[in-house]
Amino acid sequence: LPTRSVFTPLTMIPKQTSTESFYPFDESSSTLMASPNKEADDGSAGVRQLLGLKGASEETNIWKIRLQLTKPVTWVPLVWGVMCGAAASGNYHWMWNPFDETDRDVLLGATDAAKGFVAMILSGPFLTGYTQTINDWYDREIDAINEPYRPIPSGAISEGEVIFQIWFLLLGGLGIAYGLDVWTGHDLPSVLLLSIFGSFIAYIYSAPPLKLKQNGWAGNYALGASYISLPWWCGQAVFGTLDRPVYWILPILYSIAGLGIAIVNDFKSIEGDRAMGLNSLPVAFGVDGAKYICAASVTLTQLGVAAYVYSLGETTYALILLGLLLPQIYFQATLLLPDPIGNDVKYQASSQPFFVFGILATALCVGHHDFGV
Repeated sequence: LPTRSVFTPLTMIPKQTSTESFYPFDESSSTLMASPNKEADDGSAGVRQLLGLKGASEETNIWKIRLQLTKPVTWVPLVWGVMCGAAASGNYHWMWNPFDETDRDVLLGATDAAKGFVAMILSGPFLTGYTQTINDWYDREIDAINEPYRPIPSGAISEGEVIFQIWFLLLGGLGIAYGLDVWTGHDLPSVLLLSIFGSFIAYIYSAPPLKLKQNGWAGNYALGASYISLPWWCGQAVFGTLDRPVYWILPILYSIAGLGIAIVNDFKSIEGDRAMGLNSLPVAFGVDGAKYICAASVTLTQLGVAAYVYSLGETTYALILLGLLLPQIYFQATLLLPDPIGNDVKYQASSQPFFVFGILATALCVGHHDFGV
């Protein structure tokens, strides 16, 4: 979901203790400083700025800068995860289901669509936005090396404005989570508890003293779980229950695959990570070692899920999962393994659609399978 009775301690959020700037690098003081951001020349610079992507245009509008800090492009996997959780619940109703004439209650379908939309707002703009903003806050020094054009190290947004945004998104997200629990009639506020847990993981991922991202294994698994398991559980909690081990185990397995996907993002930052003492897997095992860890975690996990689905007697779904895995193996062999640094973006763009549709297929299988009493 980062979705992330216990409340987040006040010490979780950084406080502005000085009026002095925290920006530690300038163009003359760091030999590691990356080259300035080159604005995309294909007409997409403005869109890149809003989505928080490299090649963005320079911006002075504070609201656009605030949006950039939340990296909207990273909301998409969380929104997809909520949708998968809703599918896994087996209890999401359409306004007019073309495949099931008993599922055409317009009012019930509209209510479920509204609940799903609110859960996506919780998972995407609020808690993923919180996660990205607090990550940029604690990454301001390494961003001064890898991405000095980002809003915080460039000075485009003030310290106080960043701190306000962190608080607003965190507390707003927890408020929405509790509202969903009330709306769905939960005796145990499961969405709120998931949100608090996810927010805590987001904090310790970025902030000292734990700073999970300093450890490649813990950091990448936390990232995978936040992008896959937590939104799945949020969507399933809104529309159903989490009362079977399988509802926990399958998303956790997919989070192991998510660990592998997260490694791909570390290849491009290997120089800055090494300079700042971050023990990412490419730093720890080298590019060659990390690329095989990446491929193995993505492939073996999905093979395991397909085998489990087959063991349930859901042969069709198992074959679908295998069919979606084969293109991923092909792109690993032709893009990831030959050049993980040069082909990182192309590999992700080529392989991930098959991966995320595999997650949805698994969720649909779980939602439609009769587990008995």
